Amino acid sequence: MISTRHCLLVRDGTFAAVTPSGDITGERGTWPDGLFERDARHLSRWQLTMDGGTPTVLAPASDAAPDGTAVSVLVPPGGRSEAPAHTVFREQAVTAGTLTERLRVGSNRGEPSAVLLALTVDADFADQFELRSDHRFYDKPYAVRTRTMLPDGVEFGYRRQDWESKTTITADPAPDAVEETGSGARRLVWRLELAAHATAEIRLTVRALPHGAPDPLETVPDPLPRAAGGTGGAPDTGDNTGDNTGNAAADGPPGLARARARGLADLAALRVAATGPDGEALRVPAAGVPWFVTLLGRHALITSWFTLAQQPDLAAATLAALAATQATGEDAERIAQPGKIVHEVRQGELAHFRQVPYDRYFGAVDSTPLFVALLGAHARATGDDKLALRLQRQARAAVAWMFDHGGLGDRGYLLYQADRGGLANQSWKDSPGAVCTADGTPVRGVIAAAAPQGYAYEALRQAAHLARAVWDAPGYAARLEDAARQLRQRFLADFWLPEENFPALALDGEGNAADALASDAGHLLWTGLLDQERGEAVGRRLLAADFFSGWGIRTVAAGQGAYHPLAYHRGCVWPHDSAIAALGMARYGLREEAATVARGLLDLAARTGYRLPEVIGGYGRDEHPDPVPYPHACSPQAWSAATPFALTTVLAAAGPAAADPS
Repeated sequence: MISTRHCLLVRDGTFAAVTPSGDITGERGTWPDGLFERDARHLSRWQLTMDGGTPTVLAPASDAAPDGTAVSVLVPPGGRSEAPAHTVFREQAVTAGTLTERLRVGSNRGEPSAVLLALTVDADFADQFELRSDHRFYDKPYAVRTRTMLPDGVEFGYRRQDWESKTTITADPAPDAVEETGSGARRLVWRLELAAHATAEIRLTVRALPHGAPDPLETVPDPLPRAAGGTGGAPDTGDNTGDNTGNAAADGPPGLARARARGLADLAALRVAATGPDGEALRVPAAGVPWFVTLLGRHALITSWFTLAQQPDLAAATLAALAATQATGEDAERIAQPGKIVHEVRQGELAHFRQVPYDRYFGAVDSTPLFVALLGAHARATGDDKLALRLQRQARAAVAWMFDHGGLGDRGYLLYQADRGGLANQSWKDSPGAVCTADGTPVRGVIAAAAPQGYAYEALRQAAHLARAVWDAPGYAARLEDAARQLRQRFLADFWLPEENFPALALDGEGNAADALASDAGHLLWTGLLDQERGEAVGRRLLAADFFSGWGIRTVAAGQGAYHPLAYHRGCVWPHDSAIAALGMARYGLREEAATVARGLLDLAARTGYRLPEVIGGYGRDEHPDPVPYPHACSPQAWSAATPFALTTVLAAAGPAAADPS
């Protein structure tokens, strides 16, 4: 579902986007190409020529190879009258901080021949925020770029005050010449003499050496072995909960096993380095390529929850990493208060110099309750309370934030307001204008979005369970249970729209309901905030034609003024959002409805190479026979990769209803 102009290679927080020929052109905008590490582009040109011309692509590079390599087949430019003298097989792969390339040059002639290969290379060290199509300019005073000849290649350097990064490019055999180009780029040149039908090989290694990089990821325990299987699950608080103990997907509907295998491979590729509370090295899921190859609290938590039964170590790593980055004081610029869980962690140059606020940014109202809820779910799923004991202090600080700073104590709900320098909305629908009324008017002022109230309810109940069963704090547990009951009562009184028989998307600062009908209601099913009667009504309503596109549930129901089929959070379909709703439907006993959503998502997976996209357009199957891509979607993306594990839970809970009625 990404740009067809690029082949994508991803592993351990490093990714490369290359053209079908394997080149890198220095593109910016929606889908920049390059080699990226820790929010910086470490390779901005990588362009091969044969005898001075741009090669013709016979077989384009593809990112579908299961081993993560890409291979393209190239020949010199020419016409129909003369068969190509040489063929180049170009194989590329990434590992942590490294791009490797093997050029295998074969002679197609029965006599000796020569070919001149040249590779133009450069590193602009652009921060990812500079590459976006948002027309922003970031001043970089005192920045200096350097180029240094090496015996077998070239080194590019970048320094700005205390910030320093490098990219080294080495070749075996060494180039015959390294030429200046007049633009700062360098050209590596080889003249190859080949016997009849002989082959020569050049191996190149590009190493990104970013500022502040930790030790190589290979030394970190891997919570995601590269194998398929297992399930992910719904919140489990002991009532109305679907079975989340299913095993392999072999008995599931067609495509489920393939979607899970693809998802597990993508999650393994998306791992990034993090640090736990005691300084231990961890690997956690990054949110998605290209813009979010970093730790985002909400995304990592939901991803880890979906895969909890199969990969509980992933949840443990996520929880430990977020505990280590939890706010301990107030910082208005970062929207940090004591106990709050981080939304986004960045390591790039602009974050380092505070030109963007995201080095540690706390602009999310939902990461904190999700952290508490997942900690409880992890203890239940594993039967092991060691992590819950270890993180008791951080969990209780998070609960305290919900009451003391989040708004639950004095206003009755988790609240946020727009951050002028950061995010306008701070629930999962965080784009500007995403939280709105039915006619599309954005909600202003202090906002109580619906979905975070469900997470708060789940967090209170999970924390109460931990307080009784693990922390030996029955009085604390009773207070949390009472707070959960009161939250549910308030929510049903304040958010419910009687005329729609559906919950509001949000309340504004005056307590007025934002009457847009939105998919967030599915999150209320997942967390059990609605009573049984209302839950059943909501689950069935989400399967109506204005919500369900045939592929998944629209973020906003069609027919409202707010709806736009290509609006990120106001009409598009998100697989993880639909999976959450399906888990919620199963929780309320709506097995056929849950299975319908699961089948739609599996049909979507089958049409997208079993890699579920982050988001697709809201067009229904009656409007177009195939899913319509959203033009700016991340791929691979963590919670979409984890969605097939949630669907396994849904289909296990649905039982016979999961069978395809056709």
